[in-house]
Amino acid sequence: MKPELDKNILIFLLSAIGLIVFPHIYHIPIAIFSFFCLLLSWRFIGVWQKKWLPGKLIIFLLFVCGIALLYSRHQGLFGRDAGTNLFITALGLKLLEIKKERDLYLISYLAFIVAASQFLYEQSILMAAYILLVCCVLLAMLVSINSYKMQIFAAFKTSVIIIVQALPIAVALFILFPRIEAPKWLLFNEQRQARTGLSDSMEPGSISDLRLSDELVFRVKFAGAIPPQRQRYWRGPVLSYTDGKHWTQANFQKPLVKPVVTGASYQYTLLMEPQDKNWVFALDMPKEFSAPLTLNAGYQLITSESPDKRAEYKVTSYAGYNTGSINRSEYQTATQLPGEPSDKIKQLVGQLHGFDSGPDNFINQLLKHFRVEDFHYTLTPPMMEENPIESFLFKTRYGFCSHYASAFVYLMRVAHIPARVVTGYQGGELNKVGDFLEIRQADAHAWAEVWLEKRGWVRVDPTAAIAPERIEREINIDRQTAYSIVAANNYLLRPAYNWLKQARQLWSNVDYNWQRWVINYDNKSQSNFLSSFGINDIKTMIYWMIAVIASITAVLCWFLLYQKPKSTDKVLLIYNRFCKKLAKHGLLRGAGEGVKDFAERVKIKLPEQATGIDQITAVFIKLRYERVATGEDLQQLKTLVGLFRI
Repeated sequence: MKPELDKNILIFLLSAIGLIVFPHIYHIPIAIFSFFCLLLSWRFIGVWQKKWLPGKLIIFLLFVCGIALLYSRHQGLFGRDAGTNLFITALGLKLLEIKKERDLYLISYLAFIVAASQFLYEQSILMAAYILLVCCVLLAMLVSINSYKMQIFAAFKTSVIIIVQALPIAVALFILFPRIEAPKWLLFNEQRQARTGLSDSMEPGSISDLRLSDELVFRVKFAGAIPPQRQRYWRGPVLSYTDGKHWTQANFQKPLVKPVVTGASYQYTLLMEPQDKNWVFALDMPKEFSAPLTLNAGYQLITSESPDKRAEYKVTSYAGYNTGSINRSEYQTATQLPGEPSDKIKQLVGQLHGFDSGPDNFINQLLKHFRVEDFHYTLTPPMMEENPIESFLFKTRYGFCSHYASAFVYLMRVAHIPARVVTGYQGGELNKVGDFLEIRQADAHAWAEVWLEKRGWVRVDPTAAIAPERIEREINIDRQTAYSIVAANNYLLRPAYNWLKQARQLWSNVDYNWQRWVINYDNKSQSNFLSSFGINDIKTMIYWMIAVIASITAVLCWFLLYQKPKSTDKVLLIYNRFCKKLAKHGLLRGAGEGVKDFAERVKIKLPEQATGIDQITAVFIKLRYERVATGEDLQQLKTLVGLFRI
């Protein structure tokens, strides 16, 4: 072992560690990340200025500072955040103690742990590729430590070969190793990151903010035909109580009568993205589903699992349904008003025959009023601080889906017709590559429900009366960006825009399958997948795992042990010419005989050639096994062998 570490290896190591820790900038406190960057930069400077490296006293003070930082950003004794902060701080401090090759190995193993901790925060395919790359760089550094010559590209190539050889066994273990769910008490509570999305309350304009968001909410894969755009209502919170401005959920009992479903059925798989609420947005009306899903009083699906992780659910919904009767409490909630309606409101309801005709006629008259009168659909309506419903109906007449839904429900209640606001998502963009729907925050929507005799709760979407294109056609955030507007008006940019859109759908399809088949591959998915191959119990699973790994190992051993010796090594070719000259005189090198032992044996037979033999042996050993060999040494070996005569 050399007394002094190679600078190139140190730079290689520090660069790899910097790449490994960098993604944690989004996950750990900025103070701890800055502290690590300070230590890493200090060690980088120490590669060239060794006298600037800290002594034992300063390292101890830095250790105390690290403990103080961890304590000040206290995130518990156990768990993801606490463990990650501790490992990153320890890794930074250990960098300042690099003195021997043993320290390089220890830091490398610690860096692998920090790299793996990244998957506790993000499991995207891009992050997996990034971590695989940096681990490959770190492995290349370990290869360089054990090489006689520092060659970065050769070391990187070797590390890639090692990883490729290990991948088949890793895949076999991933598929066949028994997956046992951790008990609830072993799951540590971590701080959840706040996410944008639908709220459990609504006021006019709240959903219009989501229309500017391209954030993915969930993806849907249908087993058969995809329902038309106008039927894609993804049910969310039902809002029944209002103070005249805000709409919130009401606490009422779960209905005793289950909805009677009719018409076409749709079987589909929902892949929900992480969110703050335990809501599952099913196609209206969900009928068949399994645990952990339950149906609440508003016919909205609720999950008992943690919502901050991706989850997959299988649901069957029906296009036609009848919810039946409602009880007195539900009726009172669905007709609640914040106060006595104004005379203008009553006059409008009277003009539309809300008091002297049936509910169906009043609904049609009100929708016609929205459609015929000077009402407009806009994403940027004017502010309406006081009496927003009255201001919208009689003054501005510019609004979004929440304005129309809340005004419609309010007027229904004035006419003593039970009604409520339903929020969720409408539509969704079809990914033609993977044949699934993508529903984003931009698809957020609000509509109304009225209760009608012998029909139950019936969906009425006032937005469709004023802006039918919102319901009949896909609306996505791409059409609201400046680039797409320019591309639509410039035929030269259209091919590039279409290509980018296709590339996005292709990548979305890759990510969708990654989430379904890799990230969501839990014990239930494993059981379903392996049962199709006749593997139905753990004993059989272990037998298969041993057999597959043994087969892969046998194939790898065959390639490693029975490969042909390389004939491109110039140093070995030159030395073999030297051995051939000796073989002509009966001096054969034995199988497995070391070059030094061979040289000593030959010198006994040829004492007059001892000097030349020692020179050739020394240069060969330097070229073959030491790190400081140069091109001049190779030329010297070639000259010495060429001049050697017996």
